Amino acid sequence: MKRKFILVWLLGASLTSCQKDFLNVIPETALSSATFFTKEADFQQAVNGAYVPLRQMFNERAWVLEEMHSDNTYYARNVLYGAVDPTENVADFAVPTANGVTANDNVLVQYRLNYQIIARTNQILALIDKVDFAAASKNNLKGQALFLRAFAYFDLVRLFGKVPLHLTPVTSREDAALPLSSTEEIYAQIEKDAKEASTLLLNKAKQEAGRATSGAAKTLLANLYLTQKKWAQVETLMKDVVTNDGYKLMPDYNDAFSFTNTNKNNPESVFEIQYMEGSAGYNGNQIYRFIPSPITAAEIQPITGTSNAQPTSQESNNIPTPDIIAAYEPGDKRKDISIGYVTLSQSLRDNKTYPYIKKYARTHALHNNTGQNWPVYRYAEVLLFLAEALNEQGKTGEAATYLNQVRARAGLAATTASSQADMREAIFKERRVELAFENKRWFDLTRTGRVKEIIGAYGARVKANPQAYYFPKGAVPPPNAFTVLDDYYGLPAVEAALTPNF
Repeated sequence: MKRKFILVWLLGASLTSCQKDFLNVIPETALSSATFFTKEADFQQAVNGAYVPLRQMFNERAWVLEEMHSDNTYYARNVLYGAVDPTENVADFAVPTANGVTANDNVLVQYRLNYQIIARTNQILALIDKVDFAAASKNNLKGQALFLRAFAYFDLVRLFGKVPLHLTPVTSREDAALPLSSTEEIYAQIEKDAKEASTLLLNKAKQEAGRATSGAAKTLLANLYLTQKKWAQVETLMKDVVTNDGYKLMPDYNDAFSFTNTNKNNPESVFEIQYMEGSAGYNGNQIYRFIPSPITAAEIQPITGTSNAQPTSQESNNIPTPDIIAAYEPGDKRKDISIGYVTLSQSLRDNKTYPYIKKYARTHALHNNTGQNWPVYRYAEVLLFLAEALNEQGKTGEAATYLNQVRARAGLAATTASSQADMREAIFKERRVELAFENKRWFDLTRTGRVKEIIGAYGARVKANPQAYYFPKGAVPPPNAFTVLDDYYGLPAVEAALTPNF
């Protein structure tokens, strides 16, 4: 693994790793782990720094690798602009991979951002018990670091299957390039970290808004167990969250998601990525990455509500597919909240009307600068985790109770599924529409072993009728589209060049 990304990413440009010369003199003009980590405030700052990579990750890359790499969203090709191959290859299931590695930029950046989190949390966890300050605060900070490390490794293991397992700060060139750990070894470490985090962290009522909570750690752990098909453990954890952690569904599905300045970390939010509109550098711009183009200022202004609306002409990504649109049942309130439509006068398609992800189109002040948070875990998913775990243990009637809470909020009647097989499919379908565009679909396909079945059929539909999937007349997917239907991405080639282990 590239050394600078393991050694240097502690607190961005603020901190550097401990470097000692032969006299063991620490320069007084630089911050290091030896001079910085001396008091509680230092660890508070370091934990803040460990959250930072999440902002870029969820703004730029997670939705490419985890949502657009599914049958939920696709790209709308703008032939006047050209192609952004690293992103279109992901959407087309055509990521060039050889000998287990790929040069795809989305893969590289997501990999490095996760290891930024891991490097920063490793530094915190290595030193925090050596500094004396209030136990309650120390436990909370340590719990957040453990949660974030578990979160990063969970993302990595689901994307790549096997990755290097760094658990201590890297202090030498020799330590930087570890062998790949097995999926089972990584799962075991995630379980260990998330379990400990759940006992150290505060619950939602007592935790500072936006930070990881005990409920978030339990939900992450349940997600791991769900992936491992450890259904009884999922049931225990999710019943604990339902009973004790104080979350609830927002009465209106639209209010489950934050606005650019309000409704953040609401009662349904278990964990969400924090953004802030403005000039401080904490903003996002997801809707501008998702919106179909070319779009005029007049066409984009009703969507964004900005005072300085500007036209855009770019490759259009994360466009809802006809498949996800058709997945909503008649009368489902979530459909019009999640998906909007815009007509692009400059489009080269005969049908100039495109869908877009409306749930992230929140009114804001300035063009390309948004502040709504990104939902990672919501209470609705806790209920669906619980329903799935109960059904897989043969408790289908009890599973329906939790599934129907989600359906009732959407304005739908109770499920008619009565057999275990029918309930399994009902929950699978419910997850798709309830959690649409929240980066869940790809992992649902991989953990249920349905990639080749569902994506194979989806790819055939795209190739048979590209105009229905937003291609201008005469344009078609590339010849290699839908030829790479693997459960895991190849590891980043740039990193592979720096280690003998992959």
